[in-house]
Amino acid sequence: MTGFWTNRRVMVTGGAGFLGSAVVRQLELAGAEHVSVPRSHKYDLRTRDGVDRALADFGPELVIHLAAIVGGIGANRKNPGRFFYDNAIMGIELMEQARRTGVAKFVAVGTVCAYPKFTAVPFKEEDIWDGYPEETNAPYGLAKKMLLVQAQAYRDQYDFDAIYLLPVNLYGPGDNFDPERSHVIPALIKKCIDARDRGDEVIDVWGTGSASREFLYVDDAAEGIVLAAERYDGREPVNLGVGREITIKELIGVIARLTGFEGEIRWDATKPDGQPRRALDVSRARQRFGFTARTSLEDGLRRTIAWYETVRTPEIEGEPAH
Repeated sequence: MTGFWTNRRVMVTGGAGFLGSAVVRQLELAGAEHVSVPRSHKYDLRTRDGVDRALADFGPELVIHLAAIVGGIGANRKNPGRFFYDNAIMGIELMEQARRTGVAKFVAVGTVCAYPKFTAVPFKEEDIWDGYPEETNAPYGLAKKMLLVQAQAYRDQYDFDAIYLLPVNLYGPGDNFDPERSHVIPALIKKCIDARDRGDEVIDVWGTGSASREFLYVDDAAEGIVLAAERYDGREPVNLGVGREITIKELIGVIARLTGFEGEIRWDATKPDGQPRRALDVSRARQRFGFTARTSLEDGLRRTIAWYETVRTPEIEGEPAH
């Protein structure tokens, strides 16, 4: 606790969600006493009216923009137009009205999906404009990347203190386990646990297993965002990650072991792998605001699996238990 957050009014969009809840907790640990969370049923941030009312009602000095319409590969393929429009209009309108109403600082949280499909590993922030994103999530990735353009343009023209962060794939307790919208870790955890409970001998998994990903535990991501909000005022985007990758084939091996699924893993190569590799250069976050992730992947997976086991509805032979 440094005193930075004392009496400072903070608004966290998406603050009731997976990452947002962790950020709100981290803000409270850092000493923030005035944190507001605009809920979507009352403040539709895709509209000018919703944005104006949220800013008027909460009067924030600092905005952390986490709200997003997101999903895994399947959801991205089904909703490219919606994912582009909703995410673009929400961020653009919110940053514009924040500037107009005198918000002192704006923290825009983007996505690793903004990087080009074929980016040299580890991804460096200066590589972000070196190509087109992976096709299945390009609309979402580009919509979020426009916030980087807006932040830099507003800094140049209006001297508006807007920063842009690029977190890698997140996971942890509280993640979305809905098969239609979940990302890879919750999808694989659910698949393994359901198969284990039903006694299935085989599970089918999308792709070839050769793609790699880097995963950041949600509480570590929240710590990085709060540190950046407090300590970083630069125009350059900043990666948030751990700096290590794992292939999907290796990942599901770990998840199967931790969940107790002992059957065969069958790969469906007719389905997309997504971006071939993802691993970030995380040196800028360490140098600029002292962030280093602390949770190992195995520890984070254990905590995530334990949480899911306590909240899920078990399935026996495909039917919900009563």
